[in-house]
Amino acid sequence: MPDTPEPLDAVQLGAYFALMDVAGLLRHAVEQQLREAGDLSYVQFQLLARLGLDSPTGRERMTDLADGVVYSRSGLTYQAGLLEKAGLVTRTPSADDERGVTVAITDAGRALLAKVLPGHTEVLRHQLFAPLSRRDTEALAELLSPVRDHMRSAPPRSAAPRRRR
Repeated sequence: MPDTPEPLDAVQLGAYFALMDVAGLLRHAVEQQLREAGDLSYVQFQLLARLGLDSPTGRERMTDLADGVVYSRSGLTYQAGLLEKAGLVTRTPSADDERGVTVAITDAGRALLAKVLPGHTEVLRHQLFAPLSRRDTEALAELLSPVRDHMRSAPPRSAAPRRRR
């Protein structure tokens, strides 16, 4: 019989449940704002934000996007298709990889991103940062950054073999 892992202590459980509550409540508020302001899902917003704010060229390979937003390849393909149909992104064959696809944000995508960002920022400011001092916010970033880095240090999801149905 395999060894039973050591249970989490009360402090660890409390931290875990607080983090899950905060993440769930914040995501709900963000999703509501994105739907109302731009008829976007959270994943669609993540895609537009990664392309329009994080990418210097406004384009990324679909695989890199899937790893970045931590979403399934098939789900991301579907979401990118909806964004393409709305004229917010384009999809083209990747120049580096004959099987790959590159997604690029369009001017309409940038305009929609600019439209939803002020409200998005306000939700974050009100829901997440209002009860925290600047020092608390810096401490939160210092605490979460190594956890995020640790979790992202595993091979990207795109490197995992695809499951057969």
